[in-house]
Amino acid sequence: MSYVWMTVFGFGFIFLMTTLGAALVYVVKDGLSPRVNALFLGFASGVMLAASVWSLLLPALEQLEGVKWAKFAFFPISLWFIVGGVLFLFLDKITAKKRKNEGKGFSKSLKLFLAVTLHNVPEGLAVGFAFGAAWHLGGIGAFATALTFALGIGIQNFPEGAAIALPMRGELQNKNKAFLFGMGSGIVEPIFALIGFFLSAHLQTFQPYLLALAAGAMVFVVAEDIIPEGTKQDTSTLCAVGVMVGFAVMMALDVALG
Repeated sequence: MSYVWMTVFGFGFIFLMTTLGAALVYVVKDGLSPRVNALFLGFASGVMLAASVWSLLLPALEQLEGVKWAKFAFFPISLWFIVGGVLFLFLDKITAKKRKNEGKGFSKSLKLFLAVTLHNVPEGLAVGFAFGAAWHLGGIGAFATALTFALGIGIQNFPEGAAIALPMRGELQNKNKAFLFGMGSGIVEPIFALIGFFLSAHLQTFQPYLLALAAGAMVFVVAEDIIPEGTKQDTSTLCAVGVMVGFAVMMALDVALG
């Protein structure tokens, strides 16, 4: 597979998996059980945490260490990592306030749709940054790392698509509309992946900081949204198992392919 097609596949896969998750609305009658959902969400969290380390933070540190920061590369990377989390927190609070002021009648399903769509933005940016870095660095190892990262993000998008579409089906009493809501939550990812790609490719000086910023946003999403959602119904053990397995799988894939 050429580097161009690896990039196209990576951008398309993250959206495809959301769509496939939403398609469960046509085959699952009662939705995912809390136990299965906890495993899915835990696995997704583990994947995102490992990807943040091996696909974003470590490459960012390596790029700065090779230039002028030497042993102090951790300082700007740590700073931008925190900025990423704070930025996402700010965006989350702004949109939450807007929803409260303009949509007091918003249903829980619609709020979930908005929340998932919002947190898909930094995920898309992160994938774009990863492929932008691969084009800058060159070599099959760099592209394998970026593709592995996209695969991990795609895997965790599957339960998100289902988590939106299945409740929407009960609320709207329409499978097709519920499917479109689930699929629509993921459309921002390839769009922002393209934005992240061009930002990373044309602003190479800022690439390490953008990678760190994306990592901070992803870790914040995991800690603030995904893990708490997976531990709501006395399923903390299953969620923790999912986190461990997801982290180990993503780490193994990244190290083996990268």
